Amino acid sequence: MAKQLKGTNDDTGQGLVWLFGAILVIQGFGSAVTEAGWGTSFGVAGLLRAAHLPEWVTLLVGFAGMALLGMAARRHFAKRRADRRP
Repeated sequence: MAKQLKGTNDDTGQGLVWLFGAILVIQGFGSAVTEAGWGTSFGVAGLLRAAHLPEWVTLLVGFAGMALLGMAARRHFAKRRADRRP
């Protein structure tokens, strides 16, 4: 039988939440700033413009990323706090 590492699935899932949150923040807010400052769209903003969605939707993508990062941070610090208790 193969040994399974303890907590591997949870750690992988937590890492993916951090990753997707960071990607959404960068794509959402970066696209909004780039479009406002230079009048060009890339990434998420380009896809949303092609779908004929309003400009403020890119900000929603950035806020969704911030929510994911907040969730990941909350779980991370709760786990650290639980690990310190005897």
